[in-house]
Amino acid sequence: MRSATDSAADIAVQALDEFAGVVSEAWLRAVCQSALRHEGVQRRVSLVIADDDTLRALNRKYRGIDKTTDVLSFAFDNQGEYYGESDAASDWAPDTDAAFILPPDESAGLGEVIVSYPQALRQAQAAARSIERELAHLIAHGILHLLGHDHMQPDEETLMNAKEVSILERLETLERFGAADCEQG
Repeated sequence: MRSATDSAADIAVQALDEFAGVVSEAWLRAVCQSALRHEGVQRRVSLVIADDDTLRALNRKYRGIDKTTDVLSFAFDNQGEYYGESDAASDWAPDTDAAFILPPDESAGLGEVIVSYPQALRQAQAAARSIERELAHLIAHGILHLLGHDHMQPDEETLMNAKEVSILERLETLERFGAADCEQG
């Protein structure tokens, strides 16, 4: 697995070896940063570009759904829904007092977003859009989940969709006019 961290942006990007270099790590960090800035959040995020098997295994273990998915989010602050028929494999529960031990000068990150590159590619092709656009959408979606947003109810879905559109529009503006010009204004 290839990994890089941008300490200034506090975004860690990891990609399975087969996807290393397929998409720019700097661009992936910029997408994460754009979503975080849109939401007024300055916390560490980890992004992983993985394969279908990885997402399927995680989806089965932590959500009880035995199929691949496009994106999963694992927040340090909250636990998502488990949809399986048996108990979740995870022994972590939101009401426990257990916490990650961090160095004194380090705060807990927001969490981790894991994207299936092959699933993103299939979705991009089916929708006749670029893989970059699909990845940006999935990353924004994942980060919004880390922040506690959901789309199970119609009003939640409307809000989350609006936020995703706004994040993608902001990212397109940054790309069109140059990040340095837009970030100053």
